[in-house]
Amino acid sequence: MAATKLVETSLTLDGRLLLRSGSLVGAARIIAGDEQTELHVRPKIGIARLLWLLGYARDPRGWRNDPIGLTHEQDLVPAMAVAFATTTAQALAPGVLQGYRTVEEALPLLRGRLREADQLRARPGLALPVEVRYDDYTTDIPENQILLSALRRLHRLPGIPPATRHALHRIAAALADVTPLTAGAPVPETVANRFNGRYQPALRLARLILAGASVEHVHGSTLAAGFVFDLNTVFEDWLTTAVRHAVETRYGGRVTGQHQMHLDDEGLLPLVRPDITWWDGYRCLAVIDAKYKAPGKTPPRADVYQMLAYCTALKLTRGHLIYASAGTKPVEYQLTGSGVHLVVHGLDLSTPLAALHQQITRIAEAIAVVDVSCTTFQMPRKWASTRRPRMAVTARDVAGSGRYLARTGRLSARGLPQAGRHFLHRTSSGGAARHRRAAAAVADARAARVGRAPQTPCEP
Repeated sequence: MAATKLVETSLTLDGRLLLRSGSLVGAARIIAGDEQTELHVRPKIGIARLLWLLGYARDPRGWRNDPIGLTHEQDLVPAMAVAFATTTAQALAPGVLQGYRTVEEALPLLRGRLREADQLRARPGLALPVEVRYDDYTTDIPENQILLSALRRLHRLPGIPPATRHALHRIAAALADVTPLTAGAPVPETVANRFNGRYQPALRLARLILAGASVEHVHGSTLAAGFVFDLNTVFEDWLTTAVRHAVETRYGGRVTGQHQMHLDDEGLLPLVRPDITWWDGYRCLAVIDAKYKAPGKTPPRADVYQMLAYCTALKLTRGHLIYASAGTKPVEYQLTGSGVHLVVHGLDLSTPLAALHQQITRIAEAIAVVDVSCTTFQMPRKWASTRRPRMAVTARDVAGSGRYLARTGRLSARGLPQAGRHFLHRTSSGGAARHRRAAAAVADARAARVGRAPQTPCEP
């Protein structure tokens, strides 16, 4: 059982086997001699919500609601098999989709176009067979290949109901002329159109099935095989997509996942990859780390150290930790001696989708609070209406005014207005839209300042 990585095993003092689950969910079948054991680990959020998280991370437009017909008590593999069999049968009911596919092969007659270079290279001086290229109208197209490969994957998994297995056999018979995808090869991309529109629900489920990690382990006479998802990765991928959609559409910029960077100037230390970062050009505006766990009363020490390292390397004074925990309320900590503010958020993944989207919106509003010249202000929402990359007044933008020293952060009383005028002059070639963005940034920064600007270096 330990080889499947679904659970951790240990023996109690009285000789009983203790199983403890981690972040993996799924099913596995262990065969030892004549004995056969099936192991199922369910997610606490339910199968339907897990499938929605998986699908939304890959296609936010295609997964607007939870999959219909799945209950909270179902196991992962039977639920995916039932949903796949139902949607695929509906997709194939009008008939198997056909399309044109380019074929290159050697034939005893000319069909399509002759490949002269290949003919001379493979058979110099021979007339037959001929190397040709032609378009064949067939069912062996990527859409059907994806469905067949997912179906074969499900056939090898434990726990599928007999009725669902019969339905999968009928689907396999309908796809008898289709070749499956090569094992280990990437799943081909397909473009949705009016011809394959009825295939889209089944293709989304098929991609999820093919994306799940397979477990295969052989030790002596013991065989273990299964199908698992890592909830840490599922939550991180979904949160990256949700935050990208919420932040970029409202505040602009560019949200990326797994940005690689070094913690030292020489690049000698190993690379680190923050889960989510928000960028305005080459300047990082925010860093977010996703944690599929409950933080307890306070965030774990390792999470705090990790976020402190990210903020220091990215020169940020604010970092965000997002936990998949229903009882976590937003709280902010100021780390002593560093000037870094650590903001902790909680997400309840079991709530209805409308409430879940509202939680993401509130987190996006908190992320949009960035620091400009030692002053915290809210990124203007009207920046999102422009098509050009969103811009903010940064140290580089105001350095030419002569009032701002980038190394020390020293800012005079009139430095910010003069810096704004200089920034407008520098960006005059960008058109009226860039003027409006620059003016909005300066106005918001001036409105956020309280009293006279400090004459000494700004405190971080």
